[in-house]
Amino acid sequence: MFDLNKILRPNIKNLVPYSSARDEFKGEASVFLDANENSFGSPLPTNYNRYPDPLQHKVKLRLSEIKGVPPRSIFLGNGSDEAIDILFRAFCRPGIDNVITVPPTYGMYEVSANINDVAIRRISLTADYQLDLEGIAEAIDENTKLIFICSPNNPTGNSINRDDIETILANFKGLVVIDEAYINFSKQKTFIQELTEYANLVILQTLSKAWGLAGLRVGMAFASEEIIEIFNKVKPPYNINEASQQLALEALHNVDQVNDWIKQTVMEREILVSNLLEYDFVEKIFPSDANFILVKTSDAKGIYQYLVDHGIIVRDRSKVELCENSLRITIGTPEENKTLLNTLSQLKNKPTEA
Repeated sequence: MFDLNKILRPNIKNLVPYSSARDEFKGEASVFLDANENSFGSPLPTNYNRYPDPLQHKVKLRLSEIKGVPPRSIFLGNGSDEAIDILFRAFCRPGIDNVITVPPTYGMYEVSANINDVAIRRISLTADYQLDLEGIAEAIDENTKLIFICSPNNPTGNSINRDDIETILANFKGLVVIDEAYINFSKQKTFIQELTEYANLVILQTLSKAWGLAGLRVGMAFASEEIIEIFNKVKPPYNINEASQQLALEALHNVDQVNDWIKQTVMEREILVSNLLEYDFVEKIFPSDANFILVKTSDAKGIYQYLVDHGIIVRDRSKVELCENSLRITIGTPEENKTLLNTLSQLKNKPTEA
């Protein structure tokens, strides 16, 4: 049975978090003389002289309405990367504990593990980019605290088999972290509905992809109230600035616009795939539930450089495990996709070292 206290680091369990001025007084007042702010305002048209809400209550309330999750089960971070880092700092003892990743996958899990001096056990995905359940089971020991699963996966684009994820959730005594950064583009449903069923479930999402707010750096984590309390205990006092909170809240009232973009992106994804398959240097396009596709080619390096020379930037993933000779291509606007296809058409039936 999952026991949160058994995987929580003792120093975090006993940690007394920093108490900010905005933590101690949350109401309305006409004169604020408690936080050593500049009372004259700021030189900007909008005043940012006051510290922001440390727990982002208004944004979480709106997210609660959209996601169907209580506000106390929501954490907002400086991108999903902050939530990833907090997971390591709260639950993994440096030099002692380990985590499991399933490459090829999002690179920040490994970077954050290395920063926090936590050992990584890499259990590669299968040839069709699914979980190796037997390999994962063999890798788990008493010091395994986290398992990271990105679904839809980056850089492969496919969703991970839901039954396999539930098998891990039901049997692992640590935290299972499901990164759903690209879930809005997927036919698969989010795991958010399973939060009440699995006490060891943490879900990561973001406003950077479907919501188009990558520049604001607002990531989300969904988990039990007990886990979210730990996140809030460890995070910096004001981790989401006031401008990001205001703009995120404004964006979150435009769900219809975002849904239209999602539909168009999925439609453009299918058009792009069907056109790229006509090119002789494209060997395979892997199934995608994301806003990008992974394309196996005869010469990824040559095609990548050819596109760079024509002002088009994709990502060469050839050095990533199980992604040899593959390019990751984000789905652009219809005009951008046409430009890509028109440029690549000049390579059709020609040697790719051009």
